[in-house]
Amino acid sequence: MPNGNRSTTPQLVYLVYGAETYHQEAVFSIASALAGIRETPGQSLEIQVFTDNPAPYDGLPVRLRPLDNETRQDWIAPHGYHFRAKHVVLRKVLEENERALLIDTDTFFHCSPLELFRRIQPGTLLCNAFGLNYGANKDAELYVTLGQLLAQRGLADDEMPSLNSGVIGLHAADAAILDQSINLMDELYPLAKGAYTLEEFCLSVAAYRTVQVRECPDLIHHYWSRKQLFRAKTQAWLEKHRAAPTCQYALDETQQVTAVLPRPPTLQRLAYKLITVALPGQKRQFMREILYGCYRHANPFDQACAPVWWEKALENVEHRLQKPLEDHELKHWLGHPLIRLVLGKRREAIYRHLMQTKGN
Repeated sequence: MPNGNRSTTPQLVYLVYGAETYHQEAVFSIASALAGIRETPGQSLEIQVFTDNPAPYDGLPVRLRPLDNETRQDWIAPHGYHFRAKHVVLRKVLEENERALLIDTDTFFHCSPLELFRRIQPGTLLCNAFGLNYGANKDAELYVTLGQLLAQRGLADDEMPSLNSGVIGLHAADAAILDQSINLMDELYPLAKGAYTLEEFCLSVAAYRTVQVRECPDLIHHYWSRKQLFRAKTQAWLEKHRAAPTCQYALDETQQVTAVLPRPPTLQRLAYKLITVALPGQKRQFMREILYGCYRHANPFDQACAPVWWEKALENVEHRLQKPLEDHELKHWLGHPLIRLVLGKRREAIYRHLMQTKGN
């Protein structure tokens, strides 16, 4: 499309398909964007959602872009690499618009999303954050399989920064970056043995020495780490505000879903260490994490994370033991006299929850 025909309205873009969890994440992310936009009155923003399921977005002020399976399969061809679709959809939006920002669903905003667009200028790529330089870990799969080839072609070297693509923001003048990253994915996928992070790696290569790269972790929170805890927060918000997610009260309460890990205060954690010091080794850490879930937070969305701590305690101990904790073992562990004393009436509720988690 000729430059003069492109819309100048900033485009915030989501690509959402598959499991209900991703749609839930997207709805909260959009709500946090709507809450933030109130800080920049009189400035416009369009939100586009490419999705296979429009129902979760009913009533939200978004432009729905239906995504059927045939189209999605075309976007992830030729290797079925589903992250390839991110670059394809952003490229499509930039054909019609001057500036666009594709954001992962597992994000929320600390401010008006228009603050991110201020960092998207010609000659600039906006990403979520920088990672280590390419050469920092020469044993990494993408270095072992691709390092020599890319160096020979002058595309990458040890100093190339890796980028986190939870955010990809570009001006239409730099859309060729996406063309190159798509071509690299198609070429390198077989050589990289289908590496999960190939998409953001190819974006890093395409941007290297071509555009200025800026990051934005100060403006958004991308909860790719500790995902289950932050999902518990956002799902608690959704359950509370499902009927009216864009009312002022609901938007105000998005600010209560913070980027802070919902742990007990330092002194309380120290007390848990002292309480559990007499327990046998493996039970000690298990019990500390169980107690993390028993702490009463003033913030109701932090409090919603309690069962996740219990689940994490079980997951971690099974990882350390390198085997599942059998039902009778779990009951025995929770039946330890000290644990019974500390947990009191909560012990039975924790046991029932963990049994449900294990599918019993």
